[in-house]
Amino acid sequence: MGVVYLVRHGQASFGAADYDQLSETGVAQARVLGETLRQRLPRVDAVVTGTLLRHRQTADACLTALGLDVPPRRSAAFDEFNLDELIVRHEPRYADRTLLMQDIAGAAEPRRAFQELFTEAVARWVGGRYDDEYTEPWPVFRDRCIRALDELIRELGASKNALVFTSGGPITAICQDLLRIPDEHAFRLNTALANCGVTKVVYSERSRFLSTLNEHGHFEGAQRALLTYR
Repeated sequence: MGVVYLVRHGQASFGAADYDQLSETGVAQARVLGETLRQRLPRVDAVVTGTLLRHRQTADACLTALGLDVPPRRSAAFDEFNLDELIVRHEPRYADRTLLMQDIAGAAEPRRAFQELFTEAVARWVGGRYDDEYTEPWPVFRDRCIRALDELIRELGASKNALVFTSGGPITAICQDLLRIPDEHAFRLNTALANCGVTKVVYSERSRFLSTLNEHGHFEGAQRALLTYR
């Protein structure tokens, strides 16, 4: 049996002008994950990242702590959906990003306000009524992520281990497929995905199974302060 470990990126820079970079907490999360994996993984045959900066930064910090000298391969197939587009399609006035940031910052609970906006924008995207308005409709995104896993497994061959540094969207799409969850419920998974949490997909020549989902025990106990979801 082979294993693909899907790693959600570390905490990005919420509220900053450029979200797509790790916060200090995100870097620390990736390091702790690497130290944990060093004790668990007998070997890693391949490393893949999405093309986003937060994917690459998570991989760099994790692999350094892991002591692994395997050059990552970048694949846009494991990139996140375009959240900016989803938000603007849901609320057109947020084409002015400054207005969006002002509204979020002015909320009593900025993170909760953003989560509510995220949930509403994603529900519109997944609902299927407005597919023609999106550059990458939900069914296209979902199929892209499933194919990315399929192609990686074919490239790996039998009984190999791979680390994939990606985002919550691709992990959600892959798990939805493996668990046969209806579209309208798929993103219930996404809400609970921890930064630098690990989802383990076990595969053989004929099948693949979801072994663990969103494993983040490395952020319990002494590392509890590092547990984040956004």
